[in-house]
Amino acid sequence: MRVIDLRSDTVTQPTAAMREAIAKAPVGDDVYGEDPTVDALQRRTAQRLGKEAALFVPSGSMGNQASLRTLTRPGDVVLASENAHLLRYEGGAPAALWGVHVKTIGRDGLFDAEDVRRAITPDGDAHVAPTRVLAFENTHNFAGGRVFPLDLLRQAAGAAREAGLALHLDGARLWNAVVATGVPADVWAEPFDTVSVCLSKGLGAPVGSVVCGSAARIREVHRARKLLGGAMRQAGLLAAAGLHALDHHLERLAVDHVNAKRLAEGLGALGVRVDPPPETNMVMFEVPEPASFAQGLRARALRINPIAPGRFRAVLHLDVSADDVEEALARIEDILSASRGSAPGGTR
Repeated sequence: MRVIDLRSDTVTQPTAAMREAIAKAPVGDDVYGEDPTVDALQRRTAQRLGKEAALFVPSGSMGNQASLRTLTRPGDVVLASENAHLLRYEGGAPAALWGVHVKTIGRDGLFDAEDVRRAITPDGDAHVAPTRVLAFENTHNFAGGRVFPLDLLRQAAGAAREAGLALHLDGARLWNAVVATGVPADVWAEPFDTVSVCLSKGLGAPVGSVVCGSAARIREVHRARKLLGGAMRQAGLLAAAGLHALDHHLERLAVDHVNAKRLAEGLGALGVRVDPPPETNMVMFEVPEPASFAQGLRARALRINPIAPGRFRAVLHLDVSADDVEEALARIEDILSASRGSAPGGTR
């Protein structure tokens, strides 16, 4: 049975055309600033996001953490959304690396200006940790690929600026927000001091993220990358994949969004609770018997990650076709039928 992998949009394989771009990439030693393909990727990404400069880093987590290092001092507080990636999935890095607290605000990946104002601690009181940064995540992973509405984002960012806070955007899946809304990347990025965008998720490159900001800020991020061990040598081989992805895989994210809606509709027809309705490429759903459901997934070569008790996340991506979605639904129907049949009073 062929494996259908819906664990994440990080599991994609480079396409033949991407592999060819990698093979042909001119390279140099990027630590010396001599890799022309890395330079091209950084210029291209900065231009797309309307920023002055950019830096290629190995991962989204490094992009977030290198940015926080430039925006904070030990003992500071960073405000972030409930279940933010930089707190939940980055190994406690803000505290371990920079001595920074993360305080969550809002709910389900969103917050508003009043949430921000209520959470800010007074800077002049020596008894409390000062609030220095407001971090957004767009789209929001744990909230099911939710897009942070632009007006709400601007209002919350404005409240933070009024209070003197710096702004960071974890835009690991910002490209999905761009395609889902039609709002250009530079409009989403405009309020922020630092923006990290990923190439190895929806865009299908094998490695890498890019941090964008002012030239002065990116010089500081560059130093943080070195401190974290993220400097690479002939990294143009990886950057070439990112350039190819930006040129060829951005608009096709709409296909993933359509496939996510179809998967959600199919699950609903099977009596599975889908919540929230998918906005981009993720489908969050709940099943009553998660252990047996997970066992059924394994037996049927269908890979979907549990993310909370009784709750699963399916992610649509470059390597999943519309036919794969229908096959996945057929396998899930088989799992549910087997489970219902084995229940007391069942038919088998």
